Amino acid sequence: MADLFTHPVNVRYLEVDAQGVVFNAWYLAYFDDAMTAFLADRGLPYTVMTDAGYDVQLVRSEIDWKAGVGWGDEIVVAVSTARIGRTSFALDFQVRRGGGDDAEVTCAGRTVYVVIATDGSGKREIPPLIADALGDPAPLLPL
Repeated sequence: MADLFTHPVNVRYLEVDAQGVVFNAWYLAYFDDAMTAFLADRGLPYTVMTDAGYDVQLVRSEIDWKAGVGWGDEIVVAVSTARIGRTSFALDFQVRRGGGDDAEVTCAGRTVYVVIATDGSGKREIPPLIADALGDPAPLLPL
């Protein structure tokens, strides 16, 4: 997957807990940052989506850990579209330590988002501008 989107993350000292690894809650923040960068890379900056009257709302997230990452580790978050439905879609995430084809996958997650209207009127069918940015589903392999 040479065209797999990856988002670099700088592990900050404040994100590391007493066990010397990134505290679990930070992974959802990493995934959120990677999701917005993924859409922007595919031609849909978040402001363009919201200006068009759409937003996305997280409704489910699962994370499986294999190894912790610590302060100073060089990591990226790989992102791929896992599924596209009528009003929701799922993205797969992998946190990878090191570079290249031999990078270690330290955790994997899947997050489901529902498309909503920015005016507060509820969920909407996925519009073409979001569907085009998501592309064809290509789930990442689990841990």
